[in-house]
Amino acid sequence: MTSRSVGSLAVSAIGLGCMNMSSGYGRGDDHVSRRLLNEALDVGYTFFDTATLYGGGHNETLVGTALGSRRSEFVLASKCGLSQANGKSIVDGRPETLRIQGEKSLKRLKTEVIDLYYLHRVDPGVPVEDSVGELGRMVTDGKVREIGLSEVSVDTLTRAHNTHPIAAVQSEFSLWSRTPEFGILEACRKLEIAFVAFSPLGRQFLTGKAVDVSHLSPDDIRATAARPRFEPDVFAKNTKLLTPFGEIAKSLGLTMAQLSLAWLLAYPKASNNLSLIAIPGTKHIEYMNENWGAVAATMSSEVFDTLDNLINEKTVEGNRYSDARMIDTDSERDRLR
Repeated sequence: MTSRSVGSLAVSAIGLGCMNMSSGYGRGDDHVSRRLLNEALDVGYTFFDTATLYGGGHNETLVGTALGSRRSEFVLASKCGLSQANGKSIVDGRPETLRIQGEKSLKRLKTEVIDLYYLHRVDPGVPVEDSVGELGRMVTDGKVREIGLSEVSVDTLTRAHNTHPIAAVQSEFSLWSRTPEFGILEACRKLEIAFVAFSPLGRQFLTGKAVDVSHLSPDDIRATAARPRFEPDVFAKNTKLLTPFGEIAKSLGLTMAQLSLAWLLAYPKASNNLSLIAIPGTKHIEYMNENWGAVAATMSSEVFDTLDNLINEKTVEGNRYSDARMIDTDSERDRLR
């Protein structure tokens, strides 16, 4: 598999989202997670994504402990500006907060430099120029190599990029979550900024293994922020899309997870010159290996278009987030342009 570029960095086209090992879907077993991280590196993953938020620092500590001795073998991404206290998320983009979080992340990750450091969410009370300006100073100080933004609108990206070059934008993107198609993908192409797709498997829905909220624990992200599509009645309607989807996967000798990732890796057309990387997350070694199998998949334009028309935001019921979360998410502003 050819690598893809993120600013000055070269990464595997499929990276590993590490959140699941610490939060969002229930914490994994640390022993298994350390083994998973090392085996992922052995298989070929060279892009690992974590954040201050994930498990309140637990995930960064886990990655640092598991891979600290192999630091030169992979590109490390983390995030700042979003944390949690008393069960509530706190968005804080003040320069002094980002600096403090960055220093703590470096210690937990057992590294002298973070290759790609994202502003996890834009703080509506702080100009993005101020937040990005501080991240730029971290680059100057040699603590960060490249800067990224997560879940931002085109306007926010443009303002940030005018302050300091942005190497990557990370947002949710999959067959069933198409928010980036409202403008940010095109903006990234024009500005030569990489796009990193998180939740590329639709929070497990596109693997065919997901269940509705009646079977999920109360702290599962699908039962909280991402609840609309996992409500029993809505989920049942959406599940009908998986029958033809599964048949296509079977005809190509792929699992549904692999087909979902193969669709993303084939998107956009190569002529669009957009570097797109998928970072599926898991705490299961077998799923990590399964996901990696997508790198060898080939996809004709006919199959790509069939999938594109089968599962999209017009055929999927419900929003990707709760109403309140949709309003607060900067990237969703592009829908209203």
